Amino acid sequence: MTVATALALRSDRELLVDHHLIDVLEGASLRLHHPVPREVVLKTDRPWEGNMNAFNTLIEVDGVYRLYYRGWQVDLQAKSDAEGKVVSGLNAAHTPTICMATSSDGRHWARPDLGVAEFAGSRANNIVFQELGWHGFSPFLDTNPDAKPDERFKAVGVNDGAKPISLLTFASPDGIHWRPLLDAPILAGKGDFDSHNLVYWDQRVGRYRCYLRLNRQVDGKRVRDIMTTTSPDLREWDEPVLLQYAGVPYEELYTNNVQAYYRAPQLYVGLPARYVERLPWSPTMDQLPEREHRELRSATSMRYGTAVSDAVLMTSRDGQHFRRWGEAFIRPGLRTVGSWTYGDIYPAWGILETVADTPGGEPELSIYASEGYWRGRGSSVRRYSLRVDGFVSLNAPLAGGRMRTKVLTFTGSRLSLNVSTSAAGGMRIGILDAAGAPIPGFGMDDCWEIVGDTLDYTVTWRDGSDLSALAGRPIRLDIQLSDADLYSLQFC
Repeated sequence: MTVATALALRSDRELLVDHHLIDVLEGASLRLHHPVPREVVLKTDRPWEGNMNAFNTLIEVDGVYRLYYRGWQVDLQAKSDAEGKVVSGLNAAHTPTICMATSSDGRHWARPDLGVAEFAGSRANNIVFQELGWHGFSPFLDTNPDAKPDERFKAVGVNDGAKPISLLTFASPDGIHWRPLLDAPILAGKGDFDSHNLVYWDQRVGRYRCYLRLNRQVDGKRVRDIMTTTSPDLREWDEPVLLQYAGVPYEELYTNNVQAYYRAPQLYVGLPARYVERLPWSPTMDQLPEREHRELRSATSMRYGTAVSDAVLMTSRDGQHFRRWGEAFIRPGLRTVGSWTYGDIYPAWGILETVADTPGGEPELSIYASEGYWRGRGSSVRRYSLRVDGFVSLNAPLAGGRMRTKVLTFTGSRLSLNVSTSAAGGMRIGILDAAGAPIPGFGMDDCWEIVGDTLDYTVTWRDGSDLSALAGRPIRLDIQLSDADLYSLQFC
């Protein structure tokens, strides 16, 4: 194989989330990992907030984290119909608001008094917007190199009630004071938009990318789907196309939360909320948490009582074709209050790198999800922690396994691994030529065994770690591992 036909890694970090690098697997497999539930970081119980917190967005701005979230209080009221049957009604205590909280560490969040919007006669609140419907407001920091300074932040929101339904665009110099951006709505009639619709600058293609919700009919049933489209200027958009998930059955996805992964921007990572209707009512519903509240919701609509949700993981190399894991990435868990319902475990759009929970430990990823949806006087946002790059790993048991890569080229002088082994396990890497023959000095037997748990392990052979002589040459990696996980690799 020639240099021209080899997989060019350059110095890009590659996560082992799919078979992009893999040619042969023997005794090893790709293993899905799961975030660890941590503390509740925000309880949306202020008068302008409420129990319908959803469609949250996380942005890091000049070293400070921001959480944009919907504030809305909706109460269920039991009443009887003409035949004496108990039914429930919905009562919105106030119109939806868009609020902003800030944090320096991702764990402790404050509500700044912004003085932007009036609520109940006072501007002492953290509201940044309150003129949209309930389907949300999705801000983003515009990294388009041509973005104007007074339009550093942009956002889209659903034009609820309009026909055809569409997205409105907004701009802001600071992410706090917003104004309409375009005179006309965008993507009118192209979707249903009844969820968290996203727009951001996709540096991989040099265009704005949108992910939007579509409800379509399949065999006479409404199904929830996701589409994507791109635009050079936010005005003219390509025709939206459905996301594709090869090799897995259809599932209903309510949100998408797709983003370029910050350590490997060529990779799209999505954390959609998966929606599952478990109709009809059954004894299973009786044993899920908060039966009376569930029955009250079902009196308004049966699916309000029987539908449940969790979060799944999907990744893509082009933004449209995804590998989606069938197993849940985040389960609803053992909580007995505020769980196992439609609206539970809706991940926020955005993943933060935060300091470790363990003093002196490596940095970690913080992922945030809503819980306690549609209960009491407020819902919650919980933080989950995950190893950096730790979505999926190449894993083998103690008995051992092996992976051989496709033919590739690289730039750089060393091979860095994000790797974890047990005390008894380990890993070795041999470098082969394009034909599969060991390259002298870099064979499997020349590699010092890799043992430990670190985000940055430099692979060393008996003659050292310098790979400069192999840069640009077609090679394969032959990876042998035992009771170990390889999360990512990078030539640097």
